[in-house]
Formats: sequence, C-alpha cells, structure tokens
Amino acid sequence: MGAAVNPLSFQFMQLALVSALLVGLAAPAVGVFLVQRRLALMGDGLGHIALTGVALGFLLGTAPVLTAVVVAVLGAVVIELVRQQGRTSGDVALALMFYGGIAGGVLLISLSSDGSNANLLSYLFGSLTAVSPTDAVVIAVLAVGLLVVLAVVGRQLFAVCHDEDHAKVMGLPVRTLNLLLAVMAALTVTVGMRVVGLLLVSALMVVPVATAQQLVRGFAATVAVSLVAGVLAAVGGVLGSYYADTPPGALIVVLALAGFALATLVGAVVRRNRAGGPAPGDDDARARRPEEATTR
Repeated sequence: MGAAVNPLSFQFMQLALVSALLVGLAAPAVGVFLVQRRLALMGDGLGHIALTGVALGFLLGTAPVLTAVVVAVLGAVVIELVRQQGRTSGDVALALMFYGGIAGGVLLISLSSDGSNANLLSYLFGSLTAVSPTDAVVIAVLAVGLLVVLAVVGRQLFAVCHDEDHAKVMGLPVRTLNLLLAVMAALTVTVGMRVVGLLLVSALMVVPVATAQQLVRGFAATVAVSLVAGVLAAVGGVLGSYYADTPPGALIVVLALAGFALATLVGAVVRRNRAGGPAPGDDDARARRPEEATTR
C-alpha cells in the first residue's frame, strides 16, 4: 500500500488553501457588520448579481472574476442608493438583487457560447482546481484590502450598524459608510466565489458570526471568534474536499454549520452553569411538582 500523497505537494492545493485562509478571514470580518445591521442575506443577493458578472465575462470573453467584481460593486451601490431614498425597504432591496441578479445571469449565460461550460459550476459551488495563480493574487489583494479598511473604519462602521441615528448625531458620514459596507460586501462575495462558490459564500459571512454570538459577548470578542471559526471552516472544507473529492463550498458550509451547532450546545451549558440553573430536564420536573403535591 503506497504512502498517502501530501495535498500540499500540489500547486492547486497550495493556492486553494491560501485563498481559503484569506476568504475565511475576510468573509466573517465583513459579515459581522451585516449581521449587526440585520442584512444577513445581503451576501446572497450580491452573489446573484455577481453571477451576472461571471456570465458577462463568459459572453465578452474576458476574465469572469474581474467582471464579477465590477458588476457586484455597481449592483451593491445601486441597491444601497435605492434603499437610502427611503421608498424601498431593506428586504425589498435584497429581493431586487435576488431576482435581477439570477435573471441577468441566466440570460447572459444563455447568450454566451460558453453557456454550457462546466466551469460555470466552479463559480457557483467552488472548486479546488479553479483557483489560478492570477485568481490567487486577486483574492489576496482584495482580502488584504478589505481587512485593512475594516481596521481603519471598523469603529465607525460599528457605530452606524448599531444605531444609525446616533451615528448621525455624532457627525459620522452615515451614507458614505453604508455605501462602503455595501461595496465591501460585494468584494467579499467575489473574493470567495472561487473557493466557496457564489451560491454559498454568504454562509461563510454569516454562520461564523452566529457561531461567535453563541459563545461570547462584546463586539471585539465576536469578531475574533468569528475569524477563527471562519478560517477553520474554510481551510477544513478545502482539505476535506480534497480527500472526499467534492466541491469545497458545500463542505465548508457544512463544517461552519456543525461549528454553529456545537457552539450552541457549549454556550447553553456554560450559561446554565454560570447561572447555577438546573440541569436539562429539571425544568419539566419542577413544573410537575405542584401538580404532584396537589394530587397527594
């Protein structure tokens, strides 16, 4: 029986793992603000818009990653401007992204000569071999840029997401920060689409944040735990998909959801122990005692 092959000996795995690490950091870092703003589904809408960009790249014969970046950013800006007018609520704006993005993507793919190309699936669900050296450079530049911007304006963004009216009183440029958050969300989707896939990248923006909220309190702690959970899910999903021969996006999301389930159980036990409350099942027993006393 031959020795197991080290996945790091392949260039495509090296690129995929580095990209997964960067996506695992960038996606939850942006997602924590979307969750705070109650726009957890924004990544899904932007993913559909980015699909239009990918389809446009196929149609024009250009790099789909670059066209996806441009289209997703433009879509995010337009939707945020529409939402800021006050005539369209946040959930309606998200619905516009869902419907318009998927319709535009399907239409352009049908017009493209590459419409039946199996490579499209790598953009939808991710692929280990899809990350080229050029893609890795683009992912690295965008991910590092996102993290730097968040390090600079993170406090201001949190203030806007936490209480927009109070942020206005403080003199913060609320509209500009909202637009910046929308653009960063669009860039995050395009950063993660090669590894996680357009249809699943939103989960990596939201689930690690929800996982952190089960374990810690406070914004800084939530961000830190979210980043750890995101990196573990992304890197673990890429490694696992190599051995299981599956698209990495699905496994990354499954691992993220498993982490959320585990964090929910651990958080419940810790909170119960800190409060000195009864063990699971004791509440039902105590609820029955008055009835038992009356019957006696």
